[in-house]
Amino acid sequence: MKEQYSINEILSAINELQNSKKEEKIDTVIISKSIPKKKSDIPTNTLKLIEEAEKTIRSKLRSE
Repeated sequence: MKEQYSINEILSAINELQNSKKEEKIDTVIISKSIPKKKSDIPTNTLKLIEEAEKTIRSKLRSE
């Protein structure tokens, strides 16, 4: 059974498809957008130095 559509119906359907594809792409971008990790105010290099200093102090205190 063949169905016949008017040009306006076809153009309307194309517009709906294009709009829905744009909306889906926007949703996909938002969903796949990575959530930034919480960063400390202290840089990682500084944290490593602090940890090393703490280890040194602990080891000196234990040896006394």
